[in-house]
Amino acid sequence: MYPQRLERRIHRCGRGQKNGFLLETSLLSAAVFLGTNPVAVKYAVEGIPPLPFVALRFTLAGLLVLVFLRLWGQGGGLKRKDLLPMAALGLIGVGVNNVLFTFGVDLTSASNTALIYATPPLWGMLLGFALGQERPKVRGAIGVVLALLGVGVIVYGGLGASLAGDLLVAGAAICWGSYTAFSTLLLRRYSPLVVAAYTMFVAGLGVIPLASFDFVRTDWGTVGLDVWAALAYSTLFVAAFGFAAWQGGISRIGANRVLVYQYLIVLTGVASGVVFFGENLGANKLLGGAIILVGVYLARRQ
Repeated sequence: MYPQRLERRIHRCGRGQKNGFLLETSLLSAAVFLGTNPVAVKYAVEGIPPLPFVALRFTLAGLLVLVFLRLWGQGGGLKRKDLLPMAALGLIGVGVNNVLFTFGVDLTSASNTALIYATPPLWGMLLGFALGQERPKVRGAIGVVLALLGVGVIVYGGLGASLAGDLLVAGAAICWGSYTAFSTLLLRRYSPLVVAAYTMFVAGLGVIPLASFDFVRTDWGTVGLDVWAALAYSTLFVAAFGFAAWQGGISRIGANRVLVYQYLIVLTGVASGVVFFGENLGANKLLGGAIILVGVYLARRQ
């Protein structure tokens, strides 16, 4: 019996290591994809107006994940009582979020976007306080103040050319933080993949009426291959895979442990802006980014 128990223990250990490796790989990949998304979005909106871009991106991404759920027999049905909460979560947390994000990225730099968009954990935490999900502590309050100060430094440095874009991205970060806070209620009953699929699909459908005028007036025959490639990248790798993998990581190991990957997103986003667009890292970006990351760390490690 002893050799059999030992063999079962070794088997479980090996399976745990394999699952841990897969989780680590998926989170690292998702962080890189999410970090490079501002660059992809900037490329895409050069040929596709922002509203049609958001509508196409999330309708297709949601459909892809729903098809995956069906093919792999993972269900995906919703209870009637959850239809309205899921729709609201998708419209605000994904739809409004990405409309603001896409317009913002078009008006500001990819590096500014990456730095400001590091703040959703703070907004999620503040909403968690308001909903009674978390108890505020001194370190958390200091972290929030620091992160807001860091955003202020970056926005102040962008007064003029990129101020509007920076503020739109900040609004998108608040929407994403609300998604993180409110999705925990649905994640108690549904898998991260199901929540990601429905919220993305609802977001895409919700933006279609707003995008109808731009859909009609856009000359789709002149849209270049590079623009379609950027849309495909942002749809497949960032939304369909990255979004779902990120939510899955949070549900399995918790928001605090996923925090280190948030820093990788920021680093990748800033580096991508420098490499692909030759963006300059001024003193305000370096200082503001450092303050934001310290603030996020303090707030989420309370």
